[in-house]
Amino acid sequence: MISDMGDNPTAGGAGDVTWTLARLLERKEFRSPRGPKLIYASIPGPKMVEKALAAGLGAQVEAYVGAMVDDRYQPPVLLGGTVEFIRESDTNTEVVIKTGSLHVIVTQKRKPYHYESDFENLGFQPREADIIMIKVGYLPESVYNMRGDWMMALTRGGVDQNLSELPYRRIQRPMFPLDKDMPEPPLDVVFVNSPESKPG
Repeated sequence: MISDMGDNPTAGGAGDVTWTLARLLERKEFRSPRGPKLIYASIPGPKMVEKALAAGLGAQVEAYVGAMVDDRYQPPVLLGGTVEFIRESDTNTEVVIKTGSLHVIVTQKRKPYHYESDFENLGFQPREADIIMIKVGYLPESVYNMRGDWMMALTRGGVDQNLSELPYRRIQRPMFPLDKDMPEPPLDVVFVNSPESKPG
């Protein structure tokens, strides 16, 4: 399990940042169908959902997904692949697009994945996947119990946890621990009389 921490929708992230997905699509390890099976949960893409519904299972589709709300780090990503699964709903239809060994869950609206059943409902046996990357910080209990191992990835998004690289604008520099080369601060004790104390 890998947490795509920077775009955790339950912590205030938009849930549609494409920074991580774009980098996964560039990785040669996942370009072959025989590569490590990775489930990516998830990215909103209403146009992709619409195309997948029209084309049907097994069809080849292509559309831009993500970055409709937060495009600061990466624009929408052109995703192409095979429609592997469709789960229609009145509130949020989900489709699975397979490209190479990546299985990308594309949703009509953003959706957090907190339960093993969220994956099973899309035709997955999640415990058999090599990697599941999920837009969350700490894993919810049901997902945590699926893990073989787990790491939190310092990815980009509205709740980026890579604190030393955030673009601070209104802080007084230098500031610890952001500025590694700052001079030693003065740590001498200074006694100050309280307003209530009488001059002695």
